[in-house]
Amino acid sequence: MPFILTTQSLTRRFGDIVAVDGATFSIAAGETFGLLGRNAAGKSTLIKMLTTLLPPTSGSATVSGFDIVREAAQVRRVIGYVPQALSADGELTGYENLDVFARLYDIPRSARKARIGEGLAFMDLSDAADRLVSTYSGGMIRRLEIAQSMLHRPRLLFLDEPTVGLDPVARDAVWQHIQRLRAEYGMTIFLTTHYMDEAARLCTRVAIMQHGAIVVAGSIDELRASLHQPEGKKITLDDVFAHYTEDHLEAQGDYRDTADTRRTAQRLG
Repeated sequence: MPFILTTQSLTRRFGDIVAVDGATFSIAAGETFGLLGRNAAGKSTLIKMLTTLLPPTSGSATVSGFDIVREAAQVRRVIGYVPQALSADGELTGYENLDVFARLYDIPRSARKARIGEGLAFMDLSDAADRLVSTYSGGMIRRLEIAQSMLHRPRLLFLDEPTVGLDPVARDAVWQHIQRLRAEYGMTIFLTTHYMDEAARLCTRVAIMQHGAIVVAGSIDELRASLHQPEGKKITLDDVFAHYTEDHLEAQGDYRDTADTRRTAQRLG
């Protein structure tokens, strides 16, 4: 099975704090991989290293065969990244936002218009292409941000909390588009989420982080089977998550984590 991403003892320290502790895992080409964990578990730090935004303290990782440190430029050419933070400019139209990203990705001028049109159509935003993004709903903004990240046809797309703050209808629309990315473009998806129903619907495999370490990984069925099942009770992904993170139910996250999450939810709501 070909792997598009592999890590080996990937670690990041901030002084005496170990944010990511020896992460070792692989992601197969074409799968949707979910990273679960409570606030401050290390998910965002791990993604920042894998997207070359933050150098590791030790360990290694490759994306599509390129080393995230020695070959960072090549890594950036084969990935897309949709962060939690707002990446669309409200003072520009949807089309203009995509045009900016098309230029950043060095998409040839001759192909730019068609690629932007394709991205808008794929995300069902063609009718809103000439509207200012400041008039978009939260779900539309998120779909535009995904469209921005896929213009250069990345092999691996990172989505950090892709539906945080969205209403159920908008969440479902984003889910459908994520599934289409994998089905129609063969993209590998790496997403973080706090929503167990989102992970269950989208992911072929998941990993759970705690204290910066990946404590378990596998298919959802495998993780359910790892728990003792009382007679008559069906094990859910919520049960699995609670089991592997239960010793810090109240301690995870701080004021800054809470404020960041609520700001993201407010701008998308």
